[in-house]
Amino acid sequence: MPKLKTHRGAAKRFSITGSGKVKMRKAGSSHILTSKTAKRKRKLRKSVILDASDVRGIKKLIPYL
Repeated sequence: MPKLKTHRGAAKRFSITGSGKVKMRKAGSSHILTSKTAKRKRKLRKSVILDASDVRGIKKLIPYL
């Protein structure tokens, strides 16, 4: 079997934790920040664990990470 190629767009957006969960950054923190509250911007800083229903598809895109 040939090697699988990593989806480079997904590799830049997702990472795998030590326990095998998929970690990602929240969307919406790059522009039009003046209309967002400080609380909302503070919460956007943190990364989150991807929902279990999406993990299978993302792990196919990043097989070697």
